This record gives sequence, structure tokens and C-alpha cells, in this order.
Amino acid sequence: MFGVDSTELAVVAILALIFIGPKDLPKVMRMVGYWVGRVRGMARHFTAGIENMVREAELEEMEKKWREENERIMRLHPPEMNPQQPGQPDEMPPVANPEPTNEEELPPEQRPLP
Repeated sequence: MFGVDSTELAVVAILALIFIGPKDLPKVMRMVGYWVGRVRGMARHFTAGIENMVREAELEEMEKKWREENERIMRLHPPEMNPQQPGQPDEMPPVANPEPTNEEELPPEQRPLP
């Protein structure tokens, strides 16, 4: 991550042991670990915030494109004057020769036998 080689890490560990001492070294390492964890958490939080902002900007751009495309389609294909309501059956076109419902209106040759 920082480009620290194993020999450099060994030199830093020996210097820490000499200057801090074996008695206080565990406390110092615990404190260093704590602060490294805090810094990593802050970096993660910052990165997540930047990613969220980028994602929101992309979504807004996509919504704008979809809105423009929808408007273009609606201009090309305007809605009908009498739109069909959802859940309603389609209207049947009128029949050319409606059948009479009353038997007396039928001609004698088309009347059913009793």
C-alpha cells in the first residue's frame, strides 16, 4: 500500500523497540492500530460518498434521457382521443346486418319450427 519493503519494516520495528522500549511497545502498537483503523474507516466513508454522488448523477442523466425519449415517442404516436380504460373490454365494431331479436320480424322461411 505504501511501498514499504520488508527490510524497511524491520528497521522501523528495531528502532521502535529501541526508542519506545519493550514495556510501552504494545500500548503504542495498539494506539497506532486504532488510528490506522479510524483513518481507513474515514477513507471508506469518503469513497462511498463519492461513489453515491457519481451514481446519483448517472441516474439523473439516465432519467433525463428516458424522459426525452418518452416525449419523442409521444410526439410520434399521440394517444387516441378515447383511450381504453384498463380492465374494460374493447368495444365491438357495429355489425353490418344486425339480426332481429323478435321471431315475428323474421321472414316466414327463416322462422324456427315449433
